[in-house]
Amino acid sequence: MTEDEMRKRRTALFIEHRDLDAAIEALSASDNKDQLQIARLKKRKLRLRDQLSIIEDYLTPDIIA
Repeated sequence: MTEDEMRKRRTALFIEHRDLDAAIEALSASDNKDQLQIARLKKRKLRLRDQLSIIEDYLTPDIIA
């Protein structure tokens, strides 16, 4: 995967992460709270965060001070 592809993937993951955040908030605010669905969305959000962290680590150069 090239650096440009990784940057595009990072952007897509950020968007999906933000969308999941909105979905979790909407489900939590509704009268009919589906706790199982909320838990699944939160778990997916955590996996996205891990993927984003891996990509960020790759794209950020190591600087020795």
